[in-house]
This record gives sequence, structure tokens and C-alpha cells, in this order.
Amino acid sequence: MSTYAFKTEVSQLLELITHSLYSHKEIFLRELVSNASDAIDKLRYLSISDDAYKAISLEPKISVYVDDKAKTIVVSDNGVGMNEEELAENLGTIARSGTKSFLEKLSDSDRKNSNLIGQFGVGFYSVFMIADKVEVISRKAGTDKAFCWTSTGKGEFSIDASVREGFGTDVKIFVNSEGEEYLSRWSLDSLLRKYSNHIAYPIHLLSQEPKYDDKGKEKGKEFKDEQINAASALWRRPKNELQDKDYIDFYKSFAAEDAEPLFWIHTKAEGTIEYNSLFYVPSKVPGDIYYPLAQQGVKLYIKRVFITDKEANILPQYFRFVRGVIDSDDLPLNVSREILQQNRVMTTIQQASLKKIFSELESLAKNNPEKFAKFTELFNVQIKEGLASDWQNQKTLLGLVRYKSTGVEGWTNLEDYKNRAGDRKTIYYITGNNEERLRASPLLEAFAARGLEVLIGSDEIDELVFASLGQYEGMSFKSVNHSDSDEDLGKDAAAGAADEENGKRAVDAAKRILGERVKDVRLSKRLSKSPSCVVMDKDDPTLQYRELMMRISNTEMPEPTPILELNPGHALVKKLADLESKRGTEAQNEDLAQDAEDIAHILLDQALLAEGQKFVKPAEFIQRLNRQLAK
Repeated sequence: MSTYAFKTEVSQLLELITHSLYSHKEIFLRELVSNASDAIDKLRYLSISDDAYKAISLEPKISVYVDDKAKTIVVSDNGVGMNEEELAENLGTIARSGTKSFLEKLSDSDRKNSNLIGQFGVGFYSVFMIADKVEVISRKAGTDKAFCWTSTGKGEFSIDASVREGFGTDVKIFVNSEGEEYLSRWSLDSLLRKYSNHIAYPIHLLSQEPKYDDKGKEKGKEFKDEQINAASALWRRPKNELQDKDYIDFYKSFAAEDAEPLFWIHTKAEGTIEYNSLFYVPSKVPGDIYYPLAQQGVKLYIKRVFITDKEANILPQYFRFVRGVIDSDDLPLNVSREILQQNRVMTTIQQASLKKIFSELESLAKNNPEKFAKFTELFNVQIKEGLASDWQNQKTLLGLVRYKSTGVEGWTNLEDYKNRAGDRKTIYYITGNNEERLRASPLLEAFAARGLEVLIGSDEIDELVFASLGQYEGMSFKSVNHSDSDEDLGKDAAAGAADEENGKRAVDAAKRILGERVKDVRLSKRLSKSPSCVVMDKDDPTLQYRELMMRISNTEMPEPTPILELNPGHALVKKLADLESKRGTEAQNEDLAQDAEDIAHILLDQALLAEGQKFVKPAEFIQRLNRQLAK
């Protein structure tokens, strides 16, 4: 037996690797399986390119064996293996990667075609997070001698002659108390499916499991050997080899969904940067779509090995409903292979992926309106989120967003609205939290009478989106909830030949009675049926905007004071005007004064009610209404 000292300050470096470099202990299994895959891939390459290896019969297989009683886990492969010198060199020097050295010897074209994963030579040492001792028994392909590398990770290792049937490598882990949770078949099964399901070679999980009789009593053990992984990466297969069923079955397994996806986007990018991507748009809204800390729907793989689903910037947040995979051979990681390094490669993949999704949605809108309408029903809110946050892609998002409208049935886009508007330079919209209530809003009466189309913004985010847009193709956005939105309604009141003198008396009465409850009272050009409505001054936020900002910021905001508009042709407004005209001669009549006060407050409160706003004192509104109904 030969004993060696590690060739670096191992005590310090292993301390870093096993306690600081990796955030999750479970990473050890991913690293060992990845190394095993690399070893098989090296032998596969050599069996083609090197005459010394061409006679070797290769049936690739990776095995993971757990023995809970002995507290050991063995990861075994039938790859290229190592001799004594290579064991000392590759495992005796921290941060020296056999894979990296091997890659350096390949030509550029051969390197591109290899599936090797290792880059840093530290992945193997993650095993010491859960191990008291590690034995590596290896036999190099084409030789008949095996060697055993042994270390506790404390500063030295030993190499001794050993025995192994067949070429390849066994990594035997003597599990410490930190790793006992991985001594169950269920735990290892879960990790292998999570990280290594799409490794190109079959992975078998072996264990001794309890055997029970008909009465549920244990009667010994049985050996269980099961292939765990799919051993295939569907996204890397050519599209012409795949049927719809292949995509659908993979989605159901990958996304843990029973329903079929709405559609999918499969891309193989070739050129300077190569990657494969497969994106799915679900046919129903994911249950976690409003949980910002949920894991991303897009998983990142490098050479088929799962890396992360925590990379929040793979796609913009508003596309968090997208499920799928990005797999690249070119992506660099940090030394722990856990955190993606921000670099030109990732930026290019992100931009290209986003562009591809946009292109597919635009094509769907043009060529399959029925399916795009379904997409709109599901994810229109998320497209609106993009409008409020992604200025760089706002033009594209404006082409994809859809709205309900007073002018047409179903959904409409901004381009069609503009075409219907003719020479008009204003896009009118109304916002609130209920489409049915918005369609019945008094604010729309005169717009409907004059054939002016208004967009219905019934999603909470609409208030924020419209306020941030500014304009579209030379048209400005204007909220009918604001006081200056009646500029296209003409000079006369929408009620027709109204008694302007009576209207002015009603305005004076309402101003006097309502006081600070209103910013102003004026005659309306937008009402034809309802007696009153409320709007906000053009420089004030709407009531809907205030509620949204309060929810977003979780802080109280000053309540904006509305402007009350009155319809001078309505009987209730005429009644208020009549009571005001009697005020001078019958000032001592308390009943008349109470009637005027009731009607003024009712006109304001019912206008607020029509816009879905809450009353500060609903009991007072009910009392006033009951008094007037009784009369």
C-alpha cells in the first residue's frame, strides 16, 4: 500500500468544499453520477478513435447500490476506469479534473460532440459532506489490474492493489451522521430522478428491501434492481423523430400535469452558441403563478444534467407560467456547479428564447385565433405584467395583449381598435374589478350614445398598465374615470334639452351640502340615463389606482376626492334643484332641508356604488335611501 499527501492545502480546501462550496448535501449524488457518465463517454469516444480500445465491448450502465445496515452507498460505472497513476493524479490533486485534461486533448469538433460534464475537478469531493471515508476501486479499460484509492478527506490518501470484475470505477461511501437521510431507496430514487433522469446512460438503483407475507409480517429481504432514469433527453432528439404524443407524454411527466399542454416550442439552436430548448404553455393556469418565491417552470440542464430551477432570470417573471427545459453544452457555472455565472452565453440564450416565444405567440395570434383566444383567457394578465415592467419588449407585448371592449364582442387588440377609431387620436378605457359592473357604468352612457368605443380593463393591473403606456401608434390613452375624458362628447349635456338653470341650482346645492366630500360638482356631458357619476380630476389618481397601490405597497394612501357630475335632465337632480329654489323662502322647513341633504348624499353615494367603491358610512346611505323611498 502506498500513502500520499494531497498536493494542496487539503485540510483547508476540503473544509471549504464540504462546508461552504455547496449549499445542498444532496449534490454529491449528482456529481458522482455525472462523473460516471463522463467516464463512460470517454470510453465510448476512445472505442471509436483509438485502436487500443476498439475491441472493447461497451454496454453502458451506471449503478447505485445502497446498504442501510452497513451505512454505505456505492456508485458504479463501466467507463474508462483509472490506473494507479491516474488515481493519484486525478483524485490526489484538488481542482485537477481528469475530464478537463481529457477535453484539452480533443480537437474542437470532437470536443463539441462529447457529452463530458466535469470542468473543475472538485465535484468528487462533495462526497465528503456525507462521508467518514471514501473508497474508489477502479480498473482501467484494457488492463487486468485494479486499485483502491482510500481517504477520509483529512489530509492524505492511500492507494493499494485491489480486485474488480470488469473495467470501470466503484465509489464506495461510508456514510456519516450528516448523510443518513440518503440511506433509503426512496431518497436516492428521488435524487436520481431529479438530477440525472436524462443522463444518456441507464442508471440502476439496487437495494435489499424487506419482504412481507400475506399478513404483513416481514420474512426476510429481496434484492431489488430498477432502472431509474429515462436515459433519454427528448429535447435533444430531432423534431422529425417525435410525434405529438411524445411531447404530450413528456409534458405530463415533466410538469406533473394530467392535462395536455396548450402548445409547445421545440428549438435546436446551432452556430456560435448551441443549445436545445423545449417550452410548454399549459392549458390551465398553474396554481403557484402568484407565488413569487416559487421555483421557476423552466429547468436548466448542462449536457443533460439538471443544474437548477431557481434561476429566476431564465425567462422574465411574466412568463413564469411557461414550463420547459434549456440544455446547453456551453454554459459556464461557478466552481460548485450550482450558480449560473452571468455571461454573454447565458444572455444570448435568454434573449433568443424570449424572442422565440414571442414569435410563436405572434404566429399563433395570426394563424390560430381560436387557440390564441384560449391563451388570452389564461395568461392575458401576465402579458399585461410585461407591459408594466419590460420596456424593452413593450412594442411586442402591445401586439399580444387583448382587451374586452364596448365596440365588439369577445377580445380585441389595439391595432383593430385604432382602425375602428378612424381619425380619432384617443383610446378611451375604463378600469375596475368587474367586467359586468364596468359595462353598466354610468360613465359609458354618452360614449355609447356617440359610438365612441371604450376598452374594458377589469384586471387589477390594468390601472397601472394604462397609466404607464402613454400612447400607442400616435394615439393617447385616456381614462373615462377622469374628468377630462369628455372632450369628444360635445358641448351639450348627453341628456339632451336639459334645464340648465335647474342644473346650476342642483350643482350649488350639492356643493354646499357635500362640502369636502367632493372636489367639485358640475353638470355632466357623459350621462343620459343615470342621475350622477363620479370622476377624478385629471391630475389625481383614480380610486382604482389608489386601491392597487395600497395593496402593492401595503401602506395607507390619502383617499382622492372625487368630482361629482350631475345629469340635469334626471328627475332626482331636478328634485334637488327644486328644493334648492325653495330654500330661500322655506329655510325653516326642516323636512325640506333633510330631503335636500339626503338627495345630495344619495347622488354621490350611488355614483360611488356604481363604480364598485366602498362607503365610509354605509348605514347613513341606507337611512337616507329609506327615508326617500318612504316618501
